[in-house]
Amino acid sequence: MRTRGISPLVGLSVLLLAYLIVPIIAFVVRFTGQVGGITAQESQPGGLFASLMVSMETASVATVVIAVLGTPLGYLLARAHGRVRDLIGVLVQLPLAMPPLVAGILLIYLVGPYTFLGQLFHGALTESRVGIVLAQIFVAAPFLIVSARSAFAAVEPSYDDVAATLGHTRLSRFLRVWLPVAAPGISAGLLLAWLRAFGEFGATVILAYHPYTLPVFTFVQFGAAGLTTTLLPVAVALAGAFVVLTLTGVISRARLPRRRGAHLPSPKPPATGEPGPPLGFDLAARFGGFDLRVTYQPSGRRLALLGASGSGKTITLRLLAGLATGSSTTVRLGQQELSGLPPEARNVGYLPQDSALLPRLPVWRQVTFGVDADPALAAYWLSHLGIENLAHRRPEGLSGGQRRRVALARALARQPRLLLLDEPSTGLDTPVRDQLRRELRNLQRETGLTTVLVTHDPAEAALLADDVVIIADGRLLQAGLRARVFSHPTSPQAARLLGATNLLAGQISASGDLRTGGLSIPTNRRDLPEGTMVTWSIHPEHIRIDGGDYPAEVIDRIGLPAHDDLTLLLSGGVELTARTAPHPELVPGRTCSIDLPPNAITIWPVDLSPDEASARRAEAVDITS
Repeated sequence: MRTRGISPLVGLSVLLLAYLIVPIIAFVVRFTGQVGGITAQESQPGGLFASLMVSMETASVATVVIAVLGTPLGYLLARAHGRVRDLIGVLVQLPLAMPPLVAGILLIYLVGPYTFLGQLFHGALTESRVGIVLAQIFVAAPFLIVSARSAFAAVEPSYDDVAATLGHTRLSRFLRVWLPVAAPGISAGLLLAWLRAFGEFGATVILAYHPYTLPVFTFVQFGAAGLTTTLLPVAVALAGAFVVLTLTGVISRARLPRRRGAHLPSPKPPATGEPGPPLGFDLAARFGGFDLRVTYQPSGRRLALLGASGSGKTITLRLLAGLATGSSTTVRLGQQELSGLPPEARNVGYLPQDSALLPRLPVWRQVTFGVDADPALAAYWLSHLGIENLAHRRPEGLSGGQRRRVALARALARQPRLLLLDEPSTGLDTPVRDQLRRELRNLQRETGLTTVLVTHDPAEAALLADDVVIIADGRLLQAGLRARVFSHPTSPQAARLLGATNLLAGQISASGDLRTGGLSIPTNRRDLPEGTMVTWSIHPEHIRIDGGDYPAEVIDRIGLPAHDDLTLLLSGGVELTARTAPHPELVPGRTCSIDLPPNAITIWPVDLSPDEASARRAEAVDITS
């Protein structure tokens, strides 16, 4: 029979656990054996329970001071960057690294009876409860600051971005977003700070020997009468710490009751009227090593920013929202200049990629989180988007599509003048993505709202935009009406971003035809001189199967319900993708003839060095790889 040994991890864990628990067990055994002979000291001035009260009172006061002053410091350290931040982070942790006795001596240098502050307060800063609190703050504050800094650093920045676009000022965002989200970490830091202050001895005994705290009282008992007289003080300290930790654990595990059964207000549809104002912008910004320069003159009210990942689309959107600043930015919405306004004053709706729903808040509180959110309008959008039955559900109980709808309803509940959508369908299943796109299109049609869509999907841009702006590497490649941009891309790079699949290299012949591989293809371009190196393209839908002049072999066939996608190999190694009505007989290995209509071919001259031109002159090269 096979036996299983003890895991090394379990063995090491048990070893440390035993070391932590055995001394407590040994104390309990000794305490219970001598409980009858223990004499309490509470009747003496400065006795056991008086010292216990001093420790509890001063630790509580110190913790309140630490919370009020240390929480903002943790927030600033989490948000700041640079060497100054790092230096401050080291300084606030120094009390953790130094012996408490040294900490007490340092405080004597600051608030001792012969210092300026000591004389100013007539010696009240030492040998008093004030002195105890000062000592406790010095040694216990780092526990909160470190915990708060870590908790704030873990908060998603998108929460702050969304709250800003919902009208919340910086202070409001700190109180209503940062504090609630970071609350578990801050609570843990406060607990550690209280326990550290409650058990502080070294700095206290130097700065404020009297009145006795519980640790000082225990030390005095031990020095005066030996170990036996410390049994009761130690028991009280252990019991107090155990009770505090137990109560804290119970409170932290307690869940806020879910409010069910509340009725939403009667839905009120958004006000209808003229279409939204046109949007124009001129943006210049530098972020690290990335430079952005994008200009757009308004011609429509539904705009798509199209580009690959890392092209600068999201940065552009953040500049429009006021969530980022650049060296030179001009944003005009109708007759209103937005450039000088903070994000909370721009009245924009913002849908980030990750939805950014605030933790633990039910859906109804999410959609009414905006400063001037209209509850009746929020109820309308919940109903209109089909999520009114989710009003009391929390974010962790929502699917990806439901989260996007909640975030969209939240943005619309303020009736914004401009709606910014950052990759709204990314990461969604195909049916959910298609449904969300239809809902966004219906929303645009019903409200006339000015919208800016960030996307890398040409189909999404075509569905949800009248104007398309193509961005690559922080620069504008092409902009204009959707139909014009899709039908006449100005460069191969723009064509690739618009979804072009057939992008190949060629050369103009003496007759003006296009030579590519072993083919000579007539075109409508007669303005290019002989020998010009070009990139050419033809849409898969424009390739005609059967009856053409170019023989082709079927390399691959993808049969879909509405059409077939064929990969065809032509003379000279030219490979094209064609999209046709279903042709079940065109299986790999079969041959067919195709036609390449001259008016369907797009040609772009290519600027090449002499060596590059020579290398590409012999045959066509597929440049899509």
